[in-house]
Amino acid sequence: MRESNGCASRVMSPREIADSFDLTKLPPEFYADPYSYYRALRDHAPVKHMPDGSWFLSRFDDIVPVYRDPKSFSSDKKKEFGPKFGATPLFEHHTTSLIFNDPPLHSRVRRAIVGAITQRHIAAMEPGLVKLVDSLLDAMADKAEVDLVEEFAAAIPIGIIGNLLGIARSEREPLRGWSLSILSALEPVLTPERAVKGNRAVTEMLAYLKTLVDERRGNLRDPDTDVLTRLILGENDDEPLTENQLLHQCIFLLNAGHETTTNLIGNTLYALTLWPGQKATLIAQVDDVERMKIAVEEFLRFESPVQLGNRITTRDVSVGGITLPPDSRITIGIGAANRDPAQFAEPDRMEIAREPNRQLAFGFGIHTCAGINLARLEGRVALSRFLARYPRYSLAGEAVRDRRARFRGFLRLPVRLH
Repeated sequence: MRESNGCASRVMSPREIADSFDLTKLPPEFYADPYSYYRALRDHAPVKHMPDGSWFLSRFDDIVPVYRDPKSFSSDKKKEFGPKFGATPLFEHHTTSLIFNDPPLHSRVRRAIVGAITQRHIAAMEPGLVKLVDSLLDAMADKAEVDLVEEFAAAIPIGIIGNLLGIARSEREPLRGWSLSILSALEPVLTPERAVKGNRAVTEMLAYLKTLVDERRGNLRDPDTDVLTRLILGENDDEPLTENQLLHQCIFLLNAGHETTTNLIGNTLYALTLWPGQKATLIAQVDDVERMKIAVEEFLRFESPVQLGNRITTRDVSVGGITLPPDSRITIGIGAANRDPAQFAEPDRMEIAREPNRQLAFGFGIHTCAGINLARLEGRVALSRFLARYPRYSLAGEAVRDRRARFRGFLRLPVRLH
């Protein structure tokens, strides 16, 4: 990081980087390489008190206890998001969805979702996923250049989540745009443009889903495989979700399922161009399912699709030797924890055979990503079949990073397939 004094600039020391770190004023260099900033924080301010009064955690051993104690570290965002969003569609969505709630609502919704994507269901999805991936690879075959985000990485989760909710293929085109707009509003700074686009996306998505839910109520499907039917009916003796809760869980499913997998695939295919030795090793073992599973865990660690999480304290707590009072807002540095040398040997090196690998890309504890195993399957199938089909792919221009701190991925990834 460079600091300008008006006529010249100098390179800041790690301690200066840690002392001046502010999520609301990130320099352009952060989006290209956040890991040097995380390293400075781990070394010099692992429990960083930020200018806005919140706290940033960057060490693995400080973050895991936060995940383990949902009663002391709440996921409910009403207090935090009220001042940020006001009485808007964005506030209604982000304080109703699964990820930003505590039990009992969190427990009810999670059971319904997880019940429709058990290991048995996921195994049954694999033939359809292979067919989808192969059709996308076929469509690329005669092109001199392709964008791996739009034409491959983003198309896979939209197809899978669309199938889980029973969304017609002809109606899926706006889903990615809605998702990006809604999730971009979660960035540390809510710009006026992000607010307008995010609120419009929530409103349009709710209107579409209302029609979808009304149709499904009249034509219920097998609740064993259809997530929307399970959410409509409720679980066992539990009270069914209200109409509003149901619609917002559908938005959450589409957004979360899309963002994580798209970034996993895009980040990996880009990173492999920078690590040719690892790429060659991976290509040699694309047919080895167990080896590919291990490699996917490393891709999730090395370039975590979701870089940041949040909690708010409900009582006095101690984190990293510092006492935090109730209502302290905490940012969990997922990307920082996944590069912590106290947990991972040579953390800035991609090592596809790394074991053990306790990466936190999907969170931990009761808020571990509900679709964790589905995302792993999508990543494994997509990457193995792409590399088997196009092992000589290379970058064909500038890869355009999405300038967001919470989510790490690409907007455009042009490659030649050779």
